[in-house]
Amino acid sequence: MDRRTHLGVGIGWRPEIADTIEALPGVDWVEVVAENICPGHLPESLRRLRARGTQVIPHGVSLGIGGADRPDAGRLADLAARAQALGAPLVTEHIAFVRAGGPQTASPVLEAGHLLPVPRTRDALRVLCENVRIAQDQLPVPLALENIAALIAWPDEELTEGQFLAELVERTGVGLLIDVANLHTNHVNRGEDPTRALDELPLESIAYVHVAGGSERDGVWHDTHAHPVTEPVLKVLDALRSRVAPPGVLLERDENFPAAQELAAELELIRETARIPAGRRGEPVEPRGFEKPSDSPAPARTPEAAPTRTPEAAPTRTPEAAPEPARQRLALSQTALLDALVGAGPVPEGFDGPRLRVQARALTAKRADIVAKVAPELPQILGTAPGTGYRSAFFSYASTRPLRAGYRRDALDFAEHALVHATLDPAARRALTHWWQDRTDARPPTRTTRIARAAAALVRR
Repeated sequence: MDRRTHLGVGIGWRPEIADTIEALPGVDWVEVVAENICPGHLPESLRRLRARGTQVIPHGVSLGIGGADRPDAGRLADLAARAQALGAPLVTEHIAFVRAGGPQTASPVLEAGHLLPVPRTRDALRVLCENVRIAQDQLPVPLALENIAALIAWPDEELTEGQFLAELVERTGVGLLIDVANLHTNHVNRGEDPTRALDELPLESIAYVHVAGGSERDGVWHDTHAHPVTEPVLKVLDALRSRVAPPGVLLERDENFPAAQELAAELELIRETARIPAGRRGEPVEPRGFEKPSDSPAPARTPEAAPTRTPEAAPTRTPEAAPEPARQRLALSQTALLDALVGAGPVPEGFDGPRLRVQARALTAKRADIVAKVAPELPQILGTAPGTGYRSAFFSYASTRPLRAGYRRDALDFAEHALVHATLDPAARRALTHWWQDRTDARPPTRTTRIARAAAALVRR
């Protein structure tokens, strides 16, 4: 059986609050977004934390293990490299799909730029189990998967969230990262009872727990990670703690960072709710589950690598390979949903159209925010007035241009689109032209080209 450790109370490491985290009392460990670090060039803050014995766990967001395709070998290798570089005891990801399309659907690949829910069907479960097994075989440390928040629900689901996760653990031995804020989000947005989910979950397989803040607008709960943790979320954490003592609890905060004293108080409140004594990190804990099936031993690693596993006979059964028709059915349904969310596709049968449009707008807003972070000059050039400027131009662009090649390419494509289609004052056009030229080493579209492209767009519509 795998040996794990009491992580204690932790916080999501973000560059904006790196110095604050190092000075905060009561931080036993940190979690870092895996895609935001380079194994050969770790931030100095993370190096200092590791040097003083603080555990650092990589948390992936782009694997898309719940998608119809088998996990990408390059993405798995990247995740493994980060685990090795950090000496992490495990890695975590999400039960979600983030892209769809491709050869199985004879359509272009679409990127969501967001975590989208997997249908809780037998087909999707078979595909997910095989994908998890592939990932487990390629990762040097145990894998734990997180339940996600969702605004939309798939029609004709066959399992509850608790049942779906329980079968996943039984078939694969994968660990669980339970996000109690996501359970609350799904309660508000989809009417799902968090206590029922907790009763159905294999709680002994929990690797750790996420807690995060959010806000409610027009009857929809937004999992923002930019607000203080609310009482309803703490109640779900308390309900979980009444059933099992989790090895660790982590506070996620991605934006609107408060003063250090507020963060410290929030961490202490989480510690009290989870009833985690100070100073227990590093102690071994051996709950059942969270094992790699015994017929796939972990790859050998160098002494500098993350701690080795010592699996014994596991009660899990080897998941059977998902039949290709199941993958194709899942591919078609996920592609249709994603096309409706980020493309111009119709609402798939059985989905709530108004709710889907709310989700689509939220995805575009998130995409606009990320592009603004990647290229902060764009909102400065175009302005930020409501109804005009950067966001208005970006929403117009995104309505016909799904994300396909990453956010830096997206920023360049948006700038070109704005030069062709947006109504810009002369100063903004000059500034945007120079910005675009500096990054492409190319001539911007001429007035004739802009008119021709605008006419072609009208014909396509």
